Amino acid sequence: MSRIGRLPVALTGKVKAELSGSVITVTGPLGTLSQEIQNRKINVEITPKEIQVTRATEEKEVKAAHGLYRALIANMVQGVEKGYSKNLLIEGVGYKAVMQGAKLVLNVGYSHPVNIEAPEGIKLECVSNTEISVKGIDKNKVGQCAADIKAVRKPEPYHGYGVRYKDETIVRKEGKTAGK
Repeated sequence: MSRIGRLPVALTGKVKAELSGSVITVTGPLGTLSQEIQNRKINVEITPKEIQVTRATEEKEVKAAHGLYRALIANMVQGVEKGYSKNLLIEGVGYKAVMQGAKLVLNVGYSHPVNIEAPEGIKLECVSNTEISVKGIDKNKVGQCAADIKAVRKPEPYHGYGVRYKDETIVRKEGKTAGK
């Protein structure tokens, strides 16, 4: 049995789950998320207190899918109940971010500002000129949006200029030294 897959996903009073065919839908105070269970050998049982994911066979692919679908369902439950957020920091002389309506405008050393629109279901905020917060209920979308923002200007290893995650440390390289 998968160590991840065998754990039940607890449902609180605020979160409701229902299964129709092969699609599981989780509804909570922050919204609704759905996931299709594409592997027919994975079974989902919903009780008022928990969701249990089981598998029909011991094949390698089914074992992998067992843990995957349990993790996806657990992420959906946490997302509709508490939500997800990623914080990004901007470092560099003159580098900054501002919100213009629903667009995030980054000035990160290019000759032009970079405009980023939030995908559906994602909320972008500028906490300060150098800090960006990405919030939403879908863990995949929040992570992908944060990665897309970071990809605009990845941190460089000499000064650390660029966009990085708040909890990320940049390994710095030693610069050139004068001849000996």
